[in-house]
Amino acid sequence: MPHPRLQPAPLALAIALALSSLVLAPAQAQSVTAAVPIVLPAQPLGAALNELARQAKLQLMVHPDGIVGKQAPAVSGTLTPQQALDQLLRGSGLAAQVNGAEVIIRPAPAAGGAEASLGAVTVTANQLGEITEGTGSYTPGTIATATRMVLTPRETPQSISVVTRQQMDDFGLTSIDGVINHTPGVSVLTMDSERTMYYARGFEINNFQYDGIPMQRFSGYSSGNTLSDMAIYDRVEVLKGATGLLTGSGDPGATINLIRKKPTRKLQGHATLGVGSWDNYRSELDVSGPINESGSVRGRAVAAYQDKHSHLDRYQRKTSVFYGVVEADLTPSTLLTVGADYQDNDPKGSTWFGTPIYNSNGDFNQTGRAFNPAARWSSWQQYTRTGFATLEHFFDNEWVAKLQLNHQINGYDLRMGSLGSGFPNPFTGAGSNLWLGSYVGETVSDAADFYASGPFQLFGRKHELVLGGSFSHTKWTNEGQWAGAASVADFYGWSGDYAQPNWSRTAGKPETTREQGVYVATRLNLRDDLKLLAGSRVANYKKEQLQKSGVVVPYLGLVYDLDPQWSLYGSYTSIFKPQSSQDELGRTLDPLEGNNAEIGAKSAFFDGRLNASLAYFHLNQDNYAVSTGKRTPSGTTAYRAVSGVRTKGVELQVSGALTPHWQVHAGITHQKSRRQGAPVSTLAPESQLSLYASHKLGGALAGLTLGAGARWQDDTWADVSHPSGTKMRHTVKSFWLLDASARYQFSKQLSASMAINNLLDKKYYTVFDSNYSWGEPRSFNVSLRYDF
Repeated sequence: MPHPRLQPAPLALAIALALSSLVLAPAQAQSVTAAVPIVLPAQPLGAALNELARQAKLQLMVHPDGIVGKQAPAVSGTLTPQQALDQLLRGSGLAAQVNGAEVIIRPAPAAGGAEASLGAVTVTANQLGEITEGTGSYTPGTIATATRMVLTPRETPQSISVVTRQQMDDFGLTSIDGVINHTPGVSVLTMDSERTMYYARGFEINNFQYDGIPMQRFSGYSSGNTLSDMAIYDRVEVLKGATGLLTGSGDPGATINLIRKKPTRKLQGHATLGVGSWDNYRSELDVSGPINESGSVRGRAVAAYQDKHSHLDRYQRKTSVFYGVVEADLTPSTLLTVGADYQDNDPKGSTWFGTPIYNSNGDFNQTGRAFNPAARWSSWQQYTRTGFATLEHFFDNEWVAKLQLNHQINGYDLRMGSLGSGFPNPFTGAGSNLWLGSYVGETVSDAADFYASGPFQLFGRKHELVLGGSFSHTKWTNEGQWAGAASVADFYGWSGDYAQPNWSRTAGKPETTREQGVYVATRLNLRDDLKLLAGSRVANYKKEQLQKSGVVVPYLGLVYDLDPQWSLYGSYTSIFKPQSSQDELGRTLDPLEGNNAEIGAKSAFFDGRLNASLAYFHLNQDNYAVSTGKRTPSGTTAYRAVSGVRTKGVELQVSGALTPHWQVHAGITHQKSRRQGAPVSTLAPESQLSLYASHKLGGALAGLTLGAGARWQDDTWADVSHPSGTKMRHTVKSFWLLDASARYQFSKQLSASMAINNLLDKKYYTVFDSNYSWGEPRSFNVSLRYDF
C-alpha cells in the first residue's frame, strides 16, 4: 500500500485516472534531461517514485492502483530522470516517456521491440529480493543472500548463481539435485541412492539456508536437505565463497539458499500431471491468491506427490510434499507471514555407498547400470517438518525492521543392507560382503534472526546500513546398530533376497549446538560510481566441549562502476567452522579457519535482464581435516588437522535474456586446491562447464519453446581400497552430458512439456570412498500443465 503522502489531490486523481498514468512535472524550471546523483534502495514502487521525485526535484502525482503490490529495484548513479525511471519501472508493466517539461508513465506496450517485450511482466519483491516467478527470466533482479541488503547481482561483490522458477519449469527441474546440476561452478557427487554431496570451489557444501535462515547439513546422516522437492520454491541462490557475515560458522565453498514461493495478490494457480522413464509419476497442485475481499490477507498452498521408480533394479521412492503460507497486512506498513512445509521421502531398495570399485583381480568391477547392490527391504527414509514466521515493518524514513523465526525438524529412519565391501571374484562372484545397519534420528533446529536496515545521510551522501542479530539452537539425537558385514555367495547373481535382521539399536549421546551472533553491514556511497561494503559479525559458538566466544568474522567489499553497464569489484571475508571430525584418540579437531578473497568484473545489460561476471578467487584454510586411514575409539574414521590448504580459481558466468526470445544460463569454472603442492579435495572436478538455453519460436511455430543444455567436468580421482592391501588411485575420466527440453503452449491455460536428460545416453559414474555409483541413463519426462 502506498504511503498517504503519495495520494493525489482530487483534480490530480482525475487526471491520473483519465491518463491511466503517472505525471511528473518539474517543481522549478529545471531540465528533466539533466543528470543528477540518484541513490534509491530496493523498495515498494510507490516509495521509490516518491523518493526519485524528491532527489530530482520533481513534483509527483500518482494513482495508487497503478503501483500497488509492485516493487522497484535498487537504483544508483548519476542519471537523468528518464534513465532512473527506466530502471525503476523495469518489469513493472509500466514505461516512462519524457515530453518536454513533463514525464508520463503509461502501461508498457505488449509488443514492439526487445525492450517492450522484455518489460511486459509484473515483478514483485520483498526483503529476500525479487521474486522470479512470472518474470520469464533466467536471472534474478535483486538478491539479499550476501549482506541482508537487497542488491542487484552487479552490486553484490561476490559470485552468485541463481536458478530461477522459469529455468526450473523449462527443464523440468523438480529436485534440488537437478537444480544444482544446472548451477555453474557446482558439482554433484553421488554417495548412494539417497545421498548426494555438492561441491563448490573444491569443497563440500553443507551450508543450507531457507529464506535466508541458515541450517547445517551433516551428509553422513542425511535427513532431507538434498532430497528437497522444488514445487515450493521460487528460486535457488548459490552464493560462492564464505558467508560468515550472516551464517556465522560455515563452509568456504558456497551457501545454498532456497527461497520459498510467496502468496500473490491475484488468484492464480496450476495443476500438473507428469510421467517419465521407469514408471516415474508425478502430480502437483499450486493455488495462490487473496483470502479476504480487500486482499490484505493472502495465502498459498502447494501439494506434490511423486512415485518414482529407477533404472536400478528393485528401487523406487515415494515423495509427498505439502506447503502452506499466509501473508497478512496488519497495517499498511506491517506485514506478517506464517507458514509451514512438510516432505516425506519413502524409498525401497536403497543402496549404501554404491558398488565396490575393484574385483579380486584388481580390475574395475564392471556391472550393468541397472545392478542394485541393495537388499529388497533396504530403506533410508528421510523427512522434514518446518514452521516459520516473519514480521516486517516499513517505516516512513525508508527503514525496515524484520523478525524471522524458524523451527525445523530433519529426520531419518534407515534399515540398510547393501553389498558395500569386499572384492568379488569375477568368475564365481564370491568375496563380497553385505553391510548391515539400522539408525534412526533427527535434528531439531530453532533459529531467530532480527535486523533493521535503511538509509542514512553522511557527508552529504545517502548510504545504507544493516544492524542485526541471530540465535540458533540445534539438537541432534541418534540411535543405531551396526550389524556387521555378512558374506554373499555370488555378487553377480545377487537378487536382493536376504532376511532382514532383528535390529537392536543403541541410543547415542545427543549433541547440542548453540550459536549467537550480532552483525553490522553498511554500503557507503563514497562517490556516484564507488560503493564500499563493510561489515562484521561477532559470534559465539558452543558444541559439547568446544566453546568459542567473541569470534570476529569481517566482511569487506568494493564496487566501482566503470560505466552504466560494467563494474569492477573485490571482497574479503574470513572462514570459521567448528568441526565434528575426531583424531585417533577421540579428540575433536580445532575449528577450520582461514580467509576468502575475490576480485572480478560484473556487467548488467538491458536494465539487468542479462547479467555476467568474471571472478578470480583465493582461499586459505588451516586445520583442514584429512583422513588418517585409522579409526577413532568409537569406530569412526579418524582425521588429522593440516594447515596451508590453498585454493585458487577463476569463474565466468552469464545469465538472462540475450534477446526477447533467448534465455541463457552458462558458466565456466577452473580451480586448484593444493597443500605443499599436493592436490586436495580430488573428488571435486578442477574444471567444469555448463550451458543451458531456451528459445521461444515465432511465426507458424509460435507457442513452442525449445531448450538445450550441456555440462562437462574433467577428471576426478581418489585413493581407494585395492585387493593388494594398499590404496590405489582410481580416476574417473572427464565426461559430457547433454539435455534437451520442449514446451508447447496450446492456450493461455494449457501447456505440455518434455524434458530429456542425458540425451546421448552417456555411461558415467562417480566415486565415493571405495565404491562407485552409475549415473542415470537417458531418461524423459512429459507433463501436462493447466494454469488458472
